[in-house]
Amino acid sequence: MKNFINRSGVFTVMIISLFVFIRPCLLLAQTGNTLIKEKIQAALDEAYSKFKDVKEGKNADYIKELAQVDPKIFGIAIVMTDGQVYTKGDVQSMVSIQSVSKVFTMAKVIEEQGPKAVMDKIGVDATGMRFNSIVAVELQKGKEINPLVNPGAIAATSLVNGADSAAKWKSILNIHSEFAGRPLSLNIPVYISEAGDNLRNQAIAHLLLAYGRMYFDPVQATDIYTKQCAINVNAKDLATMAATLANGGVNPLTKKKVVTPETVMYTLPVMATAGLYDDSRIWYFGSGLPAKSGVGGGLLAVCPGKFGIAVVSPPLDAAGNSVKAQLVIKYVVEKLGVNPFLIQPK
Repeated sequence: MKNFINRSGVFTVMIISLFVFIRPCLLLAQTGNTLIKEKIQAALDEAYSKFKDVKEGKNADYIKELAQVDPKIFGIAIVMTDGQVYTKGDVQSMVSIQSVSKVFTMAKVIEEQGPKAVMDKIGVDATGMRFNSIVAVELQKGKEINPLVNPGAIAATSLVNGADSAAKWKSILNIHSEFAGRPLSLNIPVYISEAGDNLRNQAIAHLLLAYGRMYFDPVQATDIYTKQCAINVNAKDLATMAATLANGGVNPLTKKKVVTPETVMYTLPVMATAGLYDDSRIWYFGSGLPAKSGVGGGLLAVCPGKFGIAVVSPPLDAAGNSVKAQLVIKYVVEKLGVNPFLIQPK
C-alpha cells in the first residue's frame, strides 16, 4: 500500500508538472493564432484605407451593361482553408463574373475528362496575344491556345459533358455554385447585352470548328459561354471559389469536395501563366500567386494551402484588370509574407 501511495504521489506530481509546462505552450499557441487573425484583418483594413481613393481606371464599356455598374463598389474578402472569413468594404454587391468563369469551366473539363483532354483538344500555352485574338487561332490552326483566353474558353465550354445545350449550361452553373458554396444565378441584363453583341466570339467558334477544335455546335457553345460570363458573384463568392482551389478542391465553407486535388494541380499553372490577360507575366512576377481577372471588376488569387483572396472593383486598367484589386492583393501578399517564392534561408 505504501509503495502504491508513493507511486501515486509521484504520478500526481508528474501530471501537475506536465500541466504547468504544457499550459503556457497552449496559451502561447492560442495567442499566436489570435495574432495571425489580427494580422490578416489588419492587412485588409490597411489595404482598403490605402487604396479606396484610387481614381485610375474605368469600367469596361464594350459590354454596355458593364458601363452602368457602380464604379465605387470596392470589397475585399479572404477565405482561409480552415473556413475562417475576413472581409472589408462592400462584399455583397454583385457583378458579373466574366472571364473569371473560365477557370471553373476549365476545372470542370479536367475533372470530367482529365488534363490530357485539355492539353490535346485545347492547349495550355499562353498565346502572347489579346484574349480575344482571332490571329492567335489562325496562326496555330486552333492549337496551342489555352482555356483562359476566349477561343480556348469557348472550346472548353463545348467540351463540358452534356447531351444538349441545356445540360451543358446546367453543369457549368452547378460547378460555379459548388465552388462558391451557394446557388449562383444569371445576370439577365448582362447576358442579353453580351448575347446581342458577341459576333467576334461567334466568329472565333466557327474558325475553331473549321480547324476541328470545336466539340459542340459553335453557335450554342458561344451562347453557353456568354451565359457563364454573366453569372452574378460578389467578393465573398470569388474568395470562396479561390479558397476551394487553395484547399485542394474541397470547399472550406461547405466541406464539399468539388474537384480532386489533381484537377487543382493542373488548373493553377494555367492561371499563373494566363490569368490576367496581357499582363499575366507582370502579375505573376509581382505577386507569385495564380490568379484570374474579369472585366466585370472581379479578381481572385489563390495562395495554395492557405487561402483564397478576391477583390471586386469595376474600374479597369488598359489590359482589362481591376486597378484596385491588383494593388490590394499585392499589398496583402507582401504584408502577410505569403508569396510562395519568398524563401527564407535556414
